[in-house]
Amino acid sequence: MAEPVSLPGELRVVDHVPQAFAALVAHEAPRSIALSGGDTARECYELLAVADVDWGAVEVFWSDERWVPLSDPDSNEGMARHAFLDTVAPREIHSMRDAGSTPEEAATAYDKLLAGVPPVAFVHLGLGPDGHTASLFPGTSAVDVEDRLVITNGDDLHPHERITFTFPGIAHSELVVVTVAGAGKRDALRRIRAGEDLPGARIRAPRVLWLADPAAAG
Repeated sequence: MAEPVSLPGELRVVDHVPQAFAALVAHEAPRSIALSGGDTARECYELLAVADVDWGAVEVFWSDERWVPLSDPDSNEGMARHAFLDTVAPREIHSMRDAGSTPEEAATAYDKLLAGVPPVAFVHLGLGPDGHTASLFPGTSAVDVEDRLVITNGDDLHPHERITFTFPGIAHSELVVVTVAGAGKRDALRRIRAGEDLPGARIRAPRVLWLADPAAAG
């Protein structure tokens, strides 16, 4: 019997996720993009440094960020700047970390910012081994928030307080691309495909595309 598939959107199995991601960004030529964090994201963004994209026309947002200085190795923005942003000079960078003096203040300001702009053309997300996406962790109240686009969140298993898109924030988009690479993500992806209510299963947008390598897709 075939495995039940309830993955939101299209699953595309590719040999090399970062290469497929960079090619997709070049093809889509988005006017705005929301970036993520993690090892797979870093590999993706290093390839964006040489991708055929008119970055001077692109606004950059973040889907989530840790409340740490940009110089901290755990900073998503710091990672992305080092990987490609400092090289390509996009039209504008909307920093979560600089939006306020506290996480709550920054989240409120970013929520207002996101509500006041057109849907983000391209939102990049990852998938954690526990099924989390952005900084929406299993069992946290953030996964059920419906009246905000951006909030703070955190749990005992993930260091640092976070600022994150909510699911309505993720849905305020045209295309969401979820990159999933490596055997360490296989179980989370399998559980979502089997219908388990993990955070990654709640992603909704006009277009949702999952890029997974064979090790993750199983």
